[in-house]
Amino acid sequence: MSRLAAGVVLVTAVEPPLDEDVGMTATAFVSVSLDPPLVLVSLRNGSRMDDLLAEQPLWGVSLLAEDQRQVAARFAMRNRISDRLLFADLPHTRGELTGAPLVAGALATLECRTEQRVEAGDHTLVVARVLAAAFPNAEGAPLTYFRGRYRHLG
Repeated sequence: MSRLAAGVVLVTAVEPPLDEDVGMTATAFVSVSLDPPLVLVSLRNGSRMDDLLAEQPLWGVSLLAEDQRQVAARFAMRNRISDRLLFADLPHTRGELTGAPLVAGALATLECRTEQRVEAGDHTLVVARVLAAAFPNAEGAPLTYFRGRYRHLG
């Protein structure tokens, strides 16, 4: 599957009751339906984001631009204690509907509400309704992941 190029997104949510921002880099993210607007993200079972989205139905997605490779890399680190420092110097806004951090300069940002969770092997497929979309950097090029490395088109 490393031969399948994929776009790179940052999935974010606010973890209650501490109101701590949590983020995770994902490449298994797809559009499911236009009417209604649905998206799907695949989460490793037992991961922090899987556990959080099992409890928190509101979350955000930032579709990363090719110059945001460092954002993807910082949130792809495993076994980190807290995401607080990862967000500290990252320019972002808060989703009006979800409160989730949305990365400034992303190609697009989505605010989502979980509609369905499907167990699939060692992952959970989370299907969500898109509540809002914005295009902070609509003219940029996407960050992609191919054969184990971040790439850019061209």
